[in-house]
Amino acid sequence: MQNLWKILLRYSNFLVFILLEVAAFLLLFYNQAYPRSSVLSTANEVIAWQYEQEEVIRDYFRLKRINSQLAEENAMLRNQLALLQGDSAISYHSVRVVQLTTDRLHNYLTIDRGENDGIRRGQGVRNQDGVVGIVRTVGLNYSVVLPIINMQTNLSCRFKKNDFVGFLQWDGSDIRYAQLADIPSHLVVNIGDTIVTSGLSPVFPEGLPVGVVESRVLHEGDSYYTIRVRLQANFKRLKYVEVIKNANQDELEELEETEYGLD
Repeated sequence: MQNLWKILLRYSNFLVFILLEVAAFLLLFYNQAYPRSSVLSTANEVIAWQYEQEEVIRDYFRLKRINSQLAEENAMLRNQLALLQGDSAISYHSVRVVQLTTDRLHNYLTIDRGENDGIRRGQGVRNQDGVVGIVRTVGLNYSVVLPIINMQTNLSCRFKKNDFVGFLQWDGSDIRYAQLADIPSHLVVNIGDTIVTSGLSPVFPEGLPVGVVESRVLHEGDSYYTIRVRLQANFKRLKYVEVIKNANQDELEELEETEYGLD
């Protein structure tokens, strides 16, 4: 106790100064309108900023929920359209992309559905713009998709205007473009021609958007065009995609394997 009194006596002048400063501030705050309003205004700004940040966070989660709902509604509308067109074997199921690479020669994406949700190897994947890729590996709750921006992917496509078939391949350079091969020189190819899926495999139904012709080159003496296609799907903005389920896929693949074995 004696030591405490010694400390208080030693710093008494400083303590008195602090008390006077506090008293002066309180008198100024309660008796002067401008300083008081300034303090209150600053406090209000801080509270308003806090509310604004909370609203931003709420909007983020609200928007995420809305996007999920929209993706599911798009899949439902596509299913209804398939039924109206008489294609009851095809159905679309909305899934979320949880991982995606775009800077590799063999890119991949992971979706949040697997075997427990009816996903199987070989099913096609699309988004609202066009073809995305093909399911490669399936786990219980997640699956890995090989996108068309993977050098192992080879997609059967056709020109929408004349149904002529070629094969789409990615050269590993730019995720916005792929190359359309096996298009003979006698065909008329124009910039802006639409490329769609051929429907020659059970993976994708016929006529899904793939891309448009960005450029075509035919050197003298060449038998085939060099065609560059701008892809419809934007792989930098993939969040939700749709897995395409074909009820006849197993039967079709089994028949093809049997026929291949007979050859």
